[in-house]
Amino acid sequence: MSRNPSYRRRDPSSDARSTPERFPYSPASCYSDASTARKSTSGQSAVAVAARSVAGVFVACFTPPETKSSASFSNSEEFKPPSVFSDASGAGSERRRSSGSSRGVYASSNNSRHERQAGSVRFTIEEIYKATNNFSPSAKIGQGGFGTVYKGRLDDGTLVAIKRAKKSVYDKHLGVEFQSEIRMLAQVEHLSLVKFYGYLEHEDEKVVVVEFVPNGTLRQHLDCNGGNTLDLAARLDISIDVAHAVTYLHMYTDHPIIHRDIKSSNILLTENLRAKVADFGFARLAADSDSGKTHVSTQVKGTAGYLDPEYLRTYQLTEKSDVYSFGVLLVELVTGRRPIEPKRELKERITAKWAMKKFTDGDALSILDPMLEKSAANNLAIEKILELSLQCLAQRRQHRPSMKRCAEILWSIRKDYKEMSAPDLHSLSTRSQRSTSTREE
Repeated sequence: MSRNPSYRRRDPSSDARSTPERFPYSPASCYSDASTARKSTSGQSAVAVAARSVAGVFVACFTPPETKSSASFSNSEEFKPPSVFSDASGAGSERRRSSGSSRGVYASSNNSRHERQAGSVRFTIEEIYKATNNFSPSAKIGQGGFGTVYKGRLDDGTLVAIKRAKKSVYDKHLGVEFQSEIRMLAQVEHLSLVKFYGYLEHEDEKVVVVEFVPNGTLRQHLDCNGGNTLDLAARLDISIDVAHAVTYLHMYTDHPIIHRDIKSSNILLTENLRAKVADFGFARLAADSDSGKTHVSTQVKGTAGYLDPEYLRTYQLTEKSDVYSFGVLLVELVTGRRPIEPKRELKERITAKWAMKKFTDGDALSILDPMLEKSAANNLAIEKILELSLQCLAQRRQHRPSMKRCAEILWSIRKDYKEMSAPDLHSLSTRSQRSTSTREE
């Protein structure tokens, strides 16, 4: 398998490709400058007319977690990814490609035993009935405000999550949003995004079919629902996976996409604790920077505790709204707490605000998740993560870093953490060997 897969637009004729479970790579070789990334030599006008309203149906599928320990940092290898390839539909243009730069990371993965190609497949009602055993209650794995999620198996053996919309919420406007969303989802593909297989629109049935991710949500793991806890190494990996996924949406799609609902319950984990961003129900196409626009004016949508305060105040949506939500997510990873904790005393109820106050007062370790070990390597990494959180949570969007920059910083933090952790692991191994030798004598 190639060690250097790249970002790519979904090609319905291509074969699905499997990928390794971890890709710690140098971000400097993966992303070019954000200002350069917004430019293209030709073909931009063709995508500027894309749909402007994306909301509706997508899945935040989950199952009770069956956690496994995270992969050791010491076994991972770095690599340099290739440059982004131009899209054949772009009339020869190389979208967001800077001259002489090397960018791109990885494309797709498939967790099923039998690989099925992802894409905008229109399923039949018979296929959906067969996959879910006529929407059997035993296949139900989740329930949301929009509908019910079922675990299904397609004819080729591929495990999928199937979200069936509530019939009571159908209306004409919803149908337009449903069509807009599936058109957009058909264009994105990334290792750290839940894979979109297809949809069904049949009479009063509206269904979205996506990759089944078997190990629950990040929120479930932070709550220790499965009995196991995520160590700091796994949490760093997860944060980098999410940063890569959102960077891809902001910079490497035909038209920049703002997710608008980055949160721990929308981050699904594989059996090897690989993170995948799900639920594009609130996703929206960003402003077309080539036309000089800086934001999209739109109704506020998202989840309380994660919402960008500037977006709330001005109704102006930008990619930096996702950056703010990501900052809240980083605080969750450090503290283990939910963004809003209504049962705590008043000053601790808004977790991000409480955590940033503690951090700026020089008391960062007091907010550490009790499930995380206190060590020199952990303590230093946590300080750096909170510093990044503070930048992401800036009240004004101009003061927040790009998601590309977040990925670079987190990669650097992980690199330093690995180097500091290596002597600790060697020391533990040496002490264990000495103890064994003493017992034998």
